[in-house]
Amino acid sequence: MMTVIGLTGGIASGKSTVAKFLAEHGFVVVDADIASRKAVAPGSTGLAEIKTVFGEKVIQEDGTLDRKALGEIIFNDPSERAKLNAIVHPLVRDIMEVEKNAGLTQGKVVVMDIPLLFENKLEHTVDEVWVVYVPETIQKERLMARNHLTIDEAISRIKSQISIEEKKQKADKVIDNSGSLEELYTQLNCLVQPYK
Repeated sequence: MMTVIGLTGGIASGKSTVAKFLAEHGFVVVDADIASRKAVAPGSTGLAEIKTVFGEKVIQEDGTLDRKALGEIIFNDPSERAKLNAIVHPLVRDIMEVEKNAGLTQGKVVVMDIPLLFENKLEHTVDEVWVVYVPETIQKERLMARNHLTIDEAISRIKSQISIEEKKQKADKVIDNSGSLEELYTQLNCLVQPYK
């Protein structure tokens, strides 16, 4: 059984915890965030293009990407965000494709960990979609606590994605992470059984 699972969720829904669990249980996890860091690493074509489009102000003295400066430009401006996505997404897709094929070649179940799976209309690239779900109120609380954000900053980040309720509707499987870690692991243990 060659299976590619798309793992997604809302910001601060606990997707990383789920991905870590799946990796520990023999799934090959291909992480879009790690791929996007590789795509803009110092010396990469991605970083060079970002510098050309957004200027020196988004590059730190040590030559790495200043994510905070770039975030301030793109979070509240959809046209700037689109420019960044046009640079980064094709590079990230290429990196992830290589990792996915390597996992499938080993006969493993591959999990494509993609925060913006629905936003970037990538659900057709996977066999099934698993959504890590928490209600927006919990999302807001966790995001404010984790990233030390004001309520307005948290809301703006949540609103930059498709709503968690909509993602839940589109999912093949929903992982509810609004309870304890123990409850999450119980759900996951049941969920992974058929794939072992």
